[in-house]
Amino acid sequence: MTDTAARTPFQELLHEQISNEFSASQQYIALAVWYAAHDMPQMAQHFYEQSVEERNHAMMIVQYFLDRDIDVKVPAASAPATEFSEYREPIALALAQEKQVTQQIVDLASSARESGDYLGEQFMQWFLKEQVEEVASMTTLQTIAERANGNLFDLENFVERELNSKTGQNDVSAPIAAGGNL
Repeated sequence: MTDTAARTPFQELLHEQISNEFSASQQYIALAVWYAAHDMPQMAQHFYEQSVEERNHAMMIVQYFLDRDIDVKVPAASAPATEFSEYREPIALALAQEKQVTQQIVDLASSARESGDYLGEQFMQWFLKEQVEEVASMTTLQTIAERANGNLFDLENFVERELNSKTGQNDVSAPIAAGGNL
């Protein structure tokens, strides 16, 4: 394996992204637990599924390093926020997180291009597409939560009908996750 010191700037950023993805996964678990504790099972399910998706993203990056024979370490995840005063706060946090991850992915794609790492640039293309979908989905969820204006029954119905019913749709263009997708 290539030793850590030999990583390119792109590869260093990509290695940091593993921690970012695991941290996002942990944050989504915290949001799911908050919604479960507040008797909102559809929101809880949605965020549990989002957590698995973020975990899979981290493992896709791990597999990329393994496939490229580049040293990879499993990093720590940041502690998630767990206290919220009302049902819209976790959604706002999730949207902000997706926007932050989008910028991280854009920075990664830019770094790969600037360094002439065409394999890395190609790898990042799927993540760019994924982030457009993630931000759009969270933006819609935030809009519906605002429109619900406290009617949690309507919000739960929307999530069940529009978001949770779409689970299990596999994107065949997605990179392989180390150990397989969950």
